[in-house]
Amino acid sequence: QVQLVESGGGLVQPGGSLRLSCAASGSIFRFHVMGWHRQAPGKQRELVATITSGGSTTYVDSVKGRFTISKDNAKNTVYLQMNGLKPEDTAIYYCKLGQGTMDYWGQGTQVTVSS
Repeated sequence: QVQLVESGGGLVQPGGSLRLSCAASGSIFRFHVMGWHRQAPGKQRELVATITSGGSTTYVDSVKGRFTISKDNAKNTVYLQMNGLKPEDTAIYYCKLGQGTMDYWGQGTQVTVSS
């Protein structure tokens, strides 16, 4: 079993920055993928960024150049640095860890971009 605890969401003005954190604990395989997804009101959940246990990253086109995903392997923690935030980035952000045939999700953290 794996537990994921997110933190770092909040209210920020357009153009501002936030850093989300997701701490993983439990039985974590050597090979796994962690990532951030988000869900805006009335929309489907979408993938934002992923990072493998080897450090390879992917991003959805809408956040490339603005968001950076990183990982502290010693702490089993993944981060999402979000710069240049836009109102359309407003959503609940969820951390996900995938290993083997299982996916684990965090409880979500609200990010609101508004003036």
